[in-house]
Amino acid sequence: MAIDVLLGLQWGDEGKGKIVDYLAGKYDIVARFQGGPNAGHTLKFDGKKFVLHIVPSGIFRKGIINLIGNGVVIDPVSFEKELIGLEAAEVDYSETLLVANKAHLILPTHRFLDAAAEKAKGKEKIGSTLKGIGPTYMDKTGRNGLRVGDISLPNFKEKYEALKNKHLGLLKLYPANDALDLEKEEQLWFASIEKLKTLKHVDGEYYINAALNAGKKVLAEGAQGSMLDIDFGTYPFVTSSNTITSGVCNGLGVSPHKIGEVIGITKAYCTRVGGGPFPTELFDETGEKLRKEGQEFGATTGRPRRCGWIDLPQLKYTIMLNGVTQLVMTKIDILNIFSEIKAATHYQYNGGSHTELPYDMNEIEVTPTYKSYPGWNHSLDDVKNFDEFPKAVKDYIAEMETALGVSITMISTGPEREKLVLREVV
Repeated sequence: MAIDVLLGLQWGDEGKGKIVDYLAGKYDIVARFQGGPNAGHTLKFDGKKFVLHIVPSGIFRKGIINLIGNGVVIDPVSFEKELIGLEAAEVDYSETLLVANKAHLILPTHRFLDAAAEKAKGKEKIGSTLKGIGPTYMDKTGRNGLRVGDISLPNFKEKYEALKNKHLGLLKLYPANDALDLEKEEQLWFASIEKLKTLKHVDGEYYINAALNAGKKVLAEGAQGSMLDIDFGTYPFVTSSNTITSGVCNGLGVSPHKIGEVIGITKAYCTRVGGGPFPTELFDETGEKLRKEGQEFGATTGRPRRCGWIDLPQLKYTIMLNGVTQLVMTKIDILNIFSEIKAATHYQYNGGSHTELPYDMNEIEVTPTYKSYPGWNHSLDDVKNFDEFPKAVKDYIAEMETALGVSITMISTGPEREKLVLREVV
């Protein structure tokens, strides 16, 4: 049995949470394979809104196992708040939420380092969420991080103190910040560690492979977006983990030949949070209309998202990297109010027209070439199947499929769970 993958193809915020929540009923296990509390997956159903950060988006489906894989980094304090939110929603996760022993822990001093480093960059800051993600992955690759399995060891406190003292030494390189209250943060952190101890801890790689060998269906859930991948994103304006399909192998402990369907998600337009290049960004009234209509504000930070038209060279790039087998298009309803819709088909840079992303996108001017499509100026609220879409919507979808070379099998027409039009059964 293969493991299917669902991930974002842009700069994040593509609507992954909703799609995972919908698809979860078809799987036995949903597993997060990378990222940390810098993720924000929003789900809406039964008139309520939920935002998940660490917990996989299958948690609201009864009987589905949700695994937090070894590639994820966990802040015990924010994780506990998330669990309290689930309890308030009367979600019983005691038997269905598992944590990999090899997942790394975010310390209070990781967050302090994150904030200090970002502040020191001044105008060159990358737009970090200040959750301590980068410093935690740095300690992971530096081979001195703390992992979930360590919290049961008799020398855990010693390991914590050693890593904390390393961080305090590094913080001396930055201007002093009197607002940091380490003692208070540590009290909260160690209290949350006790909550973490109550969850089921597993050797994730053995667990997931045993499940696959037993014929269980597994869906790997990505966080952030492919353009934020540490290797292939718009470096250095990226996250600190591998957000593409290859990250599933490292983040869960599965071999490449066990990857099955790769479901890539794109908005019908494009957004980005934080700094870095964004070729199709709109600074005019149209960009503001997209932001307002799409409620484009970060689920984790609340920051306004940068908005622009869909970028086909960028999508072809991430489809190639991920080996995407089918596409999901979200937020097509946001385009209802536009009489004209555009898509970038080429880039102009270095005196020529290109369909490839330049290595030095951060350093050179990249100007997109657009193709225009007629809008439909029609609500999509009542659309239940593809045939009910206005002709302009169907034409737009067909154009996107032709340009990208992959079938669009699901189209989201609103944030609610039921606002999803299927073209093929996944």
